[in-house]
Amino acid sequence: MLKYKGFPSRLPGSDFQFTIRRDNKKGATPLVARERFADRRPADRRADAGFLAALWDYFGDAPFERGNLDAGRLSWLFGREVVAAEDPFDSQSYEALLKIDVGCARRNFPEVFDDEGSA
Repeated sequence: MLKYKGFPSRLPGSDFQFTIRRDNKKGATPLVARERFADRRPADRRADAGFLAALWDYFGDAPFERGNLDAGRLSWLFGREVVAAEDPFDSQSYEALLKIDVGCARRNFPEVFDDEGSA
């Protein structure tokens, strides 16, 4: 499992986890697209935005390996802002390639991209 040095392990000032410490010997937790409802707590929305901002800062629009990124946090963005970058896609692989769908991410999280002129 690839570990991303310098990637934030959690949302600052919270318990929202962004990375895992070690791989699961039984295999990676599968990524599933979780439905986000309009009545989600503001803290959950901040965690999604913070995680997407961390992904954008670290990877930009380049494909990236799932590695030690938290499956639960990825699943809140998966299928919308974060999509598979390979076909076939193995949702239970730490080596699976993902990428940010920049258009979708800009529409759903404009605050992540507002501060940057080129993003």
